[in-house]
Amino acid sequence: MHVLVLGGTTEARRLAELLVAALPEDARVTSSLAGRVASPRLPPGEVRVGGFGGADGLAAWLRTHQVDALIDATHPFAGTISLNAAAAASAAHVPLLALRRPGWVPGRGDDWHPVGSLEEAARTLPALGRRVFLTTGRMGLAAFAGLDALWFLMRSVDAPEPPYPARMEVLLDRGPFTAEGERELIRRHRVDVLVTKDSGGAATAPKLAAAREAGIPVVVVRRPPVPEGVAVAGTPERALDWLRGPGGGRTGAQPSG
Repeated sequence: MHVLVLGGTTEARRLAELLVAALPEDARVTSSLAGRVASPRLPPGEVRVGGFGGADGLAAWLRTHQVDALIDATHPFAGTISLNAAAAASAAHVPLLALRRPGWVPGRGDDWHPVGSLEEAARTLPALGRRVFLTTGRMGLAAFAGLDALWFLMRSVDAPEPPYPARMEVLLDRGPFTAEGERELIRRHRVDVLVTKDSGGAATAPKLAAAREAGIPVVVVRRPPVPEGVAVAGTPERALDWLRGPGGGRTGAQPSG
């Protein structure tokens, strides 16, 4: 058996660990990384870095390397690769599972403002605050570049490239983050509005609790939907269950959780 994991997330690394430990010794586990992070944490098993050349290129790779199952464990906002994965899996007749951590849910005391895109988030900001904690990553900063009246604290793993806001301080850091650390960032930089994507997961969730405690609004960019007809698992363990199902995941089972 050969399993290709489209990775780059904590869940993808965990899934690779589970697969390498659980599958027979002659099985192959290949994790594919986009290469957008300079020093990624490499998972066990085989690793390839770089794109495939769209859906057709991925379908050709699946056929050439005799892939038996494809698991899309990319970031919930990696919409293009997820669409390409669905098209490629269909063309190559390879079963596909999307591994997606559950999204965040607002709690009592939260002041959330859901939006559909980074552009909508930028349009929403001026009415909410003047000092922005921007945690949407280094891609897509052009959406905020015209907001000259606002100041931004932008956090990402790697340094951003322009265009980006003129008044911006960059904080290079990688999660997981602590509630105490997030509270201190908000206090020290006098942040009065937070912008985030609904990435889900525990590693970056403390900023939401810190924003609630500080009484500041949060602009939350909704995640794109999983391509229609693709099975979804909420945890690496459930993804392993899907793979172990009848036909090695080839029955199109729809795991929950």
